[in-house]
This record gives sequence, C-alpha cells and structure tokens, in this order.
Amino acid sequence: MTTTHDHATVPAPEQRISLPDLAPDFYQAMIALERGARKGVDPVLAELVKVHASMINGCSFCIDMHSADALKNGEQNHRLLSLPAWRETSWFTARERAALALTESVTLLTQGHVPDAVYNEAAEHFEQAELAQLIALIITINAWNRIGVTSRLSPAAK
Repeated sequence: MTTTHDHATVPAPEQRISLPDLAPDFYQAMIALERGARKGVDPVLAELVKVHASMINGCSFCIDMHSADALKNGEQNHRLLSLPAWRETSWFTARERAALALTESVTLLTQGHVPDAVYNEAAEHFEQAELAQLIALIITINAWNRIGVTSRLSPAAK
C-alpha cells in the first residue's frame, strides 16, 4: 500500500465580521484592557497562560500569535507543545503549574467555577497584586479568544 502525503493547505475560514472596523470603541477598549492586564506579569508566564487558555478555547489565531510571542521571549517549543498535558510533565515550575491550573479554572468556569484549592495554590505562589494581574490577564485572553473564535480570525498562512 502506497501512502502519499498532500501538504497543500486548505483555505482559512472566511472571517465573519471585523470588530475593529465595526465596533472600534470596543476594540480600542480591549487593547487598553490588554495593556493593563499584562502589567507586572512575567512575559514568559503571560504567554504560557495565553497559549494555554487559547488552546482550551480553540482560538487558532491566538494560539499562533502567543506561541510565536512565547518563543520570542525564550520559551521552549516542547513546553508549548505539552501545555494540554502539563500535569503529566516535569517541565513546569510549581508557580507555573499554579498559574496553569488557575487559567483552566477561569477558562472553564462552568465546570466547577474556581475551586478554593486552585485559588489558594495560586495565592501561595503569587503576591496579591501579582495574582490580581494574573487573573486580569486570564480574563482578558478569554475575551480575546471569544473575539477570535466568534469572528473567525485565522492566522496568516505560513
């Protein structure tokens, strides 16, 4: 049996709507929210959180953007690829693991809210002001994911 591999890409889904064009005040507010949310959060950790939430939400645009940003900030490819299975690896610090667990709980809010154990674990690894910024960052990437998925933003072909 001979197997051929077709490496031709398929076209991206057509974008449904452009929020920057049609809701510019909202879009500018989102950009300001992003700026405020990431202040004081380690850039590598911020990108891990953004990629992880984006993977959970299935936002290809954000996965692509934040994976590239993470790599530019010195993140390692094998860690990005293993984010869906972070609990089964030894590659993440206790602090990163607490942030990833919090990201999952906030992102999957309808699946048990944010359990005290998850919140308390994060509170052990982050000062209160830093924890507040981390929560803001998680909320913000979830909003961006909803924009990307709903409007069908697609990453550029590579």
